[in-house]
Amino acid sequence: MKKDFFSQKITRRNFCKISLGFLTAIAVSPFLLNFLKKTARAQGGGYGFIYKKEASFYEKIDSKTVNCHLCPRDCRLKSGMMGFCKARKAEKGKLYSLAYANPTAAHVDPIEKKPLFHFLPGTKAFSIAVAGCNFRCKNCQNWQISQFSPQETNNIYLPPEAAVETAFRYNCPTIAYTYTEPSTFYEYMFDTGVIARRRGVKNIYHSNGSLNPLPVRELSEFLDGANIDLKGFSQDFYSKIAQGYLDTVLETMTILKKNNVHLEITNLIIPTFNDDKKVIRKMCDWIKKELGSDTPLHFSRFHPSYQLKNLPPTPLSVLEEAHSIAKECGLQYVYIGNVAGHKFENTYCHNCNKLIIGRMGYIILENNTKDGKCKFCHSKIPGVWH
Repeated sequence: MKKDFFSQKITRRNFCKISLGFLTAIAVSPFLLNFLKKTARAQGGGYGFIYKKEASFYEKIDSKTVNCHLCPRDCRLKSGMMGFCKARKAEKGKLYSLAYANPTAAHVDPIEKKPLFHFLPGTKAFSIAVAGCNFRCKNCQNWQISQFSPQETNNIYLPPEAAVETAFRYNCPTIAYTYTEPSTFYEYMFDTGVIARRRGVKNIYHSNGSLNPLPVRELSEFLDGANIDLKGFSQDFYSKIAQGYLDTVLETMTILKKNNVHLEITNLIIPTFNDDKKVIRKMCDWIKKELGSDTPLHFSRFHPSYQLKNLPPTPLSVLEEAHSIAKECGLQYVYIGNVAGHKFENTYCHNCNKLIIGRMGYIILENNTKDGKCKFCHSKIPGVWH
């Protein structure tokens, strides 16, 4: 483990890069939060702050009943009822989003944290999230906000125009919809994304991929990149761990890829639940066949959390074996995440195998790409580079 952690050569220059990266993250967040809290106080934000907006993708059944068609749950709700996601509510024959312009989290992050390794490496993303989720993952890292309604969290008032302005204020070329499940604040994400696209700011989202096809296609009109959590590769796993639907996630990824949205995939390997080698191979074969061999795949290390604190962290050997399986299946860009300093945090050219992006955690140590190509052999590297 120690050998892997420090397998990269730490020069004085790289040490300074790492230190500066951490110091910048520590310095930016308090200033950003103070700025946004002042805005919230001026506009009436606070605990349980709601800015309602009529929801998209629903059907009126009668004067008291609606059917939400945003995600495959298709919640049928009578007046006063809340959707499974805890962010949509039926009132008098209409469906309203309770997750509009009221994020509970707002931070400036490295783009690598999403994780996106082939998307403007070394840049920052203004990251926002509203409470709520349409999954119930037992291993959720952000359960304090994802498993609650916006009525139960401390929120700030940040309308779409202000979100884009904040991205400019903190020199972020990208807005990331992340932390919770962005589809539950779809209308907020959509309106913000349209304004951002018009003003030259890129949009990415980190999602569980559980959306109906029409919302995904409309989202693709302004989305530049996405990281989808492919939590496992069996419906049995999705039912036990996430209360979700595998087939919907797979369809979402194929739509995004077809619509030229840059796509990366994260597979968190949970010991005893989704670490079967045969299933991992089956998943990698599907990715290559349906999405392409150039689709980046991140195998992420599980750490005990939420309702799975009884499990150990993922053994490093399991992650490395998954990496080997993916490469054997023909995937060109495969990463190991949540193991800072591991050699497979780096990007290697699929053609000449030389190091083209060196990383230490979220810090870029070197970048040997030029105009989206390997500077050594000039092979085109998939991603968004400008």
